Amino acid sequence: MSAKSHKLSAGPIGLIGFGAFGQLIAEHIHPRCPTIVFDLMPDVARAKELGVDIVPFEVVASCSIVVLAVPVSQMRVVVTDLTSFLKPGALVIDVGSVKVEPAEIMGELLPKDVEVVATHPLFGPQSARNGILGQKIAICPIRGRRLRVAAFCRMIGLDVILTTPEEHDRQVAEVQGLTHLVASLVLKVNPQPTRMTTRSFELLMAAVDMVRHDAPEVLQAILTTNPYAGHVLERFKSLTYALGESN
Repeated sequence: MSAKSHKLSAGPIGLIGFGAFGQLIAEHIHPRCPTIVFDLMPDVARAKELGVDIVPFEVVASCSIVVLAVPVSQMRVVVTDLTSFLKPGALVIDVGSVKVEPAEIMGELLPKDVEVVATHPLFGPQSARNGILGQKIAICPIRGRRLRVAAFCRMIGLDVILTTPEEHDRQVAEVQGLTHLVASLVLKVNPQPTRMTTRSFELLMAAVDMVRHDAPEVLQAILTTNPYAGHVLERFKSLTYALGESN
């Protein structure tokens, strides 16, 4: 199928949030679908570089497709503000690191004539610095066009995983929870060796580098907002304590 047949929208896609991940979205979506952006403190130079227009909130919110690239902690406020401007039949997509809470917020607050698809691109600006081809994205259908969203994601080269918000958060609690926890601990060990290193240590530091620049809100969502993270972290601490006792 052609790229045209997989277009999500005849008009521009509205992107709310133009931080590091919002910019990554615009970089890969705008060449295929015109994209307009709202952010309280937009990076004007980056928007100009990408060729996207910065517009008022109500203009973005009136698009037929609205993508929410905001911290999970801001989701309820943003969705509440969004409801006044959405058109009937619009599609709202979020890209948060957790899915249960955003799915509940969007399902509860968005009008019933608005379609909702919760997603989580399982990559970030660091891991996607060489492109997004083959990167994974989780798609959780709430109401509406999951197949159209999935088809578009496949068209731009993503590996689509259809799942539920609960199953997503259950698995991501292990994957991202442990990754970010270990990275946080490693970064507290200063200075890190740079000369007398092993290959395994170098690979560990490469993994840490992929997440060390994530915004604090990302870490908060992964370790506290995910309803399954607490169990994972407690088990990690117990196993660490047991390992220390055995030695």
